[in-house]
Amino acid sequence: MHIVDGALSNPVVIAGAVAAVGGIAMGLRSLPLERIPAAGVLSASFFVASLIHVPIGPSSVHLILNGLAGLVLGWAAFPALFVGLLLQAVFFGFGGLTVLGVNAVNIALPAVLVGLAFRPLVVRGSPLHGAIWGGIGGALAIALTTLAVAVSLMLSGDEFILAAKLVFFSHIPVMVIEGLLSAAAIFLARRVKPELFIDARRPLT
Repeated sequence: MHIVDGALSNPVVIAGAVAAVGGIAMGLRSLPLERIPAAGVLSASFFVASLIHVPIGPSSVHLILNGLAGLVLGWAAFPALFVGLLLQAVFFGFGGLTVLGVNAVNIALPAVLVGLAFRPLVVRGSPLHGAIWGGIGGALAIALTTLAVAVSLMLSGDEFILAAKLVFFSHIPVMVIEGLLSAAAIFLARRVKPELFIDARRPLT
């Protein structure tokens, strides 16, 4: 899911950087002190889950868990996922520094959107009910991320259209796995640490 340096046009890279700055600013405003440990855990989970990846053209296939981050953190998922991406780019060369903004938007914005749409549903009813909606949200976050990656590539030139289609279809199995993992994580969290979702009853800001 990481787009590598040099694959995108300058306008796409610049637009991604500007959007990422805005998203990080919104996320930091929405991150109270008591949520920082959860943000750290989810950032680390993303970092570890996406270490094992299979290169696919200018991108790669791997787990992300961004849907889970969005369901728990809301807008705060933006800085949490950005930190993971930055560390991966610096220490392992995944993606790159020039495309860091685009990668952050492609991964974090779907997380936020899933949080806005599904987080209120996750806290209603039984833990099983929340797990079902969490699983749907987790799979949808991957679908939106692959779509964002595909659009980023297509906006950078017609030569990337085939790669963009390959990125989307190659992630269908990942969507299923992410949905199951997110459902299991939400079910466990609702059972043993329901306070993670206490503030989910208020609108995400």
